[in-house]
Amino acid sequence: MSPRAGADGRRALGNTGEELAIVALRNAGMKVIDRNWRCPAGELDIIAHDCAPDYSQGGVDATWLVVVEVRTRRGTIYGSAREAVDRRKQAKLREVASTYVQATGWTGPWRIDVVAVQMDRSGHLQTVELIRHAVTAA
Repeated sequence: MSPRAGADGRRALGNTGEELAIVALRNAGMKVIDRNWRCPAGELDIIAHDCAPDYSQGGVDATWLVVVEVRTRRGTIYGSAREAVDRRKQAKLREVASTYVQATGWTGPWRIDVVAVQMDRSGHLQTVELIRHAVTAA
């Protein structure tokens, strides 16, 4: 297989994962507002809004800005999709999410969620897992 074919395969796998993640987010009641937002620090896969309690404000419902990292894995030879967000990736997500919040002037609560899409080695879907508050402050 050529290097280009490998890149195209990873891109297709990533696109499939993002589409499955969007379905999962919508099923969880979230509204997708942006995709593939880029800045010099990096890229955010999905940005959504969610209505949830804001405990810093006494638990009243608020609109949350939700930055969503999508990790898609075919097989587990390099670890599961859930395991793919290591400390280095979490630090990068915090940096890029903070840049997004500043760039957009968002003043409400925000968080970073992960959608882990796990497929078997043949590419058959096994699980789609929404992990809320997956990345917290360092």
